[in-house]
Amino acid sequence: MLLKDTLSSLHFFSSLADEELDLLASFSSVSSYTNGYVIHYEKQESGLLLFLLEGVAKAYKIDKHNNEIFLHYIYAPSLISDISNLKKEKLLLFSNVSLVEDSKVLAIDYKKFKEFFLAKGHLCIEFVNEMIGKSNQLQSLINREFIFSSVAKVAMMLHNDLDMFNSLKRSEISLILNIQPETLSRVLNRLKRDDIIDSKNAKIIVLNKEALLSVYEE
Repeated sequence: MLLKDTLSSLHFFSSLADEELDLLASFSSVSSYTNGYVIHYEKQESGLLLFLLEGVAKAYKIDKHNNEIFLHYIYAPSLISDISNLKKEKLLLFSNVSLVEDSKVLAIDYKKFKEFFLAKGHLCIEFVNEMIGKSNQLQSLINREFIFSSVAKVAMMLHNDLDMFNSLKRSEISLILNIQPETLSRVLNRLKRDDIIDSKNAKIIVLNKEALLSVYEE
């Protein structure tokens, strides 16, 4: 697929005219990376605006004891970069981002993007929507870590990240949700008893999405 076609296939750029897509493609590139590759590290500055075209990535931070603190998954197609200040020429990276499967990443020269698009009023609404989305992710993180019960944490992951839940070991899920493995097992058994989920071939199946959603939104 031509780079121009790749750009036009993303909802973020769907409002651009043909000549604008040509311009954007002139300072953009697409690269393929393997599972485990670190896209960027926290607290660094980047001159690239990054989009995940294919695959899955995870955002995380490292605490003072060198422990990984999981934040959220990033699913294609979506923006990888953090946007906190439109006035600066570079993007400040809030978290580490690494790939959890082979992926393709779109990189756009951020300085030129600002000059030719944002400064002229193009794609500003799309940018604001992305900033709102990042804010919602932060709100979900706060809920998960400081407000939600163990049951709500598990229910939220099952509702939002079922495929990832089924691809991970139970010990890995426990670390992500910051709960004990025994607690995870009790929660899953409770949800099964309530006929909200079931399991088949060691994979979780959601039987009642509305009930699952109500567990962590009540």
